[in-house]
Amino acid sequence: MPLPVLVIPLMALAAQVAAPPRSIVVTGRAWAPFISPMGEPFRARTKSDDTLAMWFGQADRNHDGVLTADEMRADADRFFATLDANHDGEIDPDEVMHYEAEVAPEIQVVMRTMRKPGEAPERKNHRSADGIGAALGFGGALQGAARYGLLNMPEPVAAADTDFDRGVSLGEFRLAAARRFQLLDSGRTGELMLPQLEALREIALAKKGRSKNDDDDGRVGNGLPPEN
Repeated sequence: MPLPVLVIPLMALAAQVAAPPRSIVVTGRAWAPFISPMGEPFRARTKSDDTLAMWFGQADRNHDGVLTADEMRADADRFFATLDANHDGEIDPDEVMHYEAEVAPEIQVVMRTMRKPGEAPERKNHRSADGIGAALGFGGALQGAARYGLLNMPEPVAAADTDFDRGVSLGEFRLAAARRFQLLDSGRTGELMLPQLEALREIALAKKGRSKNDDDDGRVGNGLPPEN
């Protein structure tokens, strides 16, 4: 008796043999956001919206005009909870991918540097990159989230992974919040005020379009600042 012939559709077999890698769908947003020190995007809806002030007002829990290290840690805890979608106490690689693709897609190098509402497009000159380099965002000294934040940190969420296991625990995220508060608190006063952060933001924006031939960006992306 002849053996039965097992027929497998060719397309199904091909899909099993060489399944394509998972693609990332990038969600576009209008206008440049402010990226908080922990990586949360705040987006303007009108020309008058102050996105840095939006974050500061949220993080300043008692609304006394002063942001403390404890308040910044509490704000980090809140944002951590939104990124930890499965509530297992860690921002895992899939959740990091979700952050980069959908929560804050502007930080990707394939995204052009975005403008604030009402801001005129930058004029090209001999110091700016052109062609595909400009399209990929390589024209200035800053990359990723550093183009929209206070610290030179292209990917603020993944940067909190201090043990390099590709996941970010709540403890690591809290440690990152403490370190980043110290980086912003250059005067060691233990508190941050909105005018102080606005001045830092202006410095950051001034560095946005610098050529790679200019001096390196002096802002620090990771680690504690020097004690002196």
